[in-house]
Amino acid sequence: MLQDHPQREMLSRELHARPFPKVNAPASVAYWAIVSEGTPDEDRAILCKLLKLMGYGDLKPEGSHFYSRLGEYELKWERHTEFVSYTLFIKRETSELFQSNPHDHFPKEWMDKFDGQILTSCFLDILGPFGQKEAEGYVTKEFFKHFSAESLAVNYVLNREAVVASDFTMDESGHIKLVVMAIGQVGENRLGRIVQRLFEIETYKSLAMLTLPVARDIFAQVGVLNKSLTGAVHAIAEGEGTSQDRLDALLSVAAKIEYLQSQSSYRFSAVEAYNAIVTQRIQVLREERLQGRQTFTEFMMRRFDPAMRTCESAQARLRDISARAARASDLLATRVTVRTNEQNRALLHQMDERASLQLRLQETVEGLSVVAISYYAVNLATYLLIPVAKIFHFEKWQLTAALIIPTVLIVWGMIRRIKRHVTKDE
Repeated sequence: MLQDHPQREMLSRELHARPFPKVNAPASVAYWAIVSEGTPDEDRAILCKLLKLMGYGDLKPEGSHFYSRLGEYELKWERHTEFVSYTLFIKRETSELFQSNPHDHFPKEWMDKFDGQILTSCFLDILGPFGQKEAEGYVTKEFFKHFSAESLAVNYVLNREAVVASDFTMDESGHIKLVVMAIGQVGENRLGRIVQRLFEIETYKSLAMLTLPVARDIFAQVGVLNKSLTGAVHAIAEGEGTSQDRLDALLSVAAKIEYLQSQSSYRFSAVEAYNAIVTQRIQVLREERLQGRQTFTEFMMRRFDPAMRTCESAQARLRDISARAARASDLLATRVTVRTNEQNRALLHQMDERASLQLRLQETVEGLSVVAISYYAVNLATYLLIPVAKIFHFEKWQLTAALIIPTVLIVWGMIRRIKRHVTKDE
């Protein structure tokens, strides 16, 4: 009988867990991305406090996403790996640019008690609807009152159904200002996707930029480590100091490099993913130039990409010095192994010489042993055979002389036999 996988339903819901908001122009949007340092339950508890202060304490959010209409507002909350986002949509009657700060609609009591670090804060106005010529005239007339002319990026998106703009610069209140201008009869779903993409571009750009200070710190530390590694390799090449001194210096450098890698590996892995997300989000907007002005892609190419290349360069330099330290370790290990083999060969040669000397001493001792044993054996045999010698009228000295050679041969043969038997057992 076929059965569903235990996680099939959960994974299917995950694909639809973060729907795009639906937005009509005109409107204002307040957006916060706050670094998440707590557990999912703790982050949801903060959201529940906000809902309670806004008069909706009966709502009980679950999971990592919440979206609900709260009277004149719409609130969207999402929990991600490194941050939690709060998006508040506020309807407006007029299309006047940056008329009021939408962040003021968050309860002050909740903001005062919120203990967290702001990753980015955005103030977005949705204006319109406009005609295309009317929108271009509004850009020329109003935008430079609120944005830095040098940093302003403004362009058409999604087949000229909207205009998006921002200078990605923090204002005096600490917010990044963005504008979406609806052109013609653009629908609420499409406007919602544009707003969501803009917030994602700003958020993941900020997350990617967190790696830049890490990269600069690594450049400084790698410069010092590079000098230490060069000195250690020079000592190996010139044979300076003892092997233990060279090994200690190399191990110290290798340990510091490994510590740097373990400390920065997460941020370097994250920056690759975040950079890819920023690039992809800009691409799906399908930008078109407006009045020859700078596009989001050009802004990122001039301001954002150099920072990303710095991070990539720092990562590459750290990998390079790690590989060099590994090669130096292999070189030192090879040299130590060769010297150890030479010492072992000399030691074996000395052992061979000692074994030869011992063999000669042993043979000398064997010769003396044959003489000593033969001497006592001849005396014993003489005393034993004297009665027989008298029968045949032999003198004692004649009997002794006759026994010497056979006794020596017999003793020598016995010793040789015993030696062969012991060698065979070994």
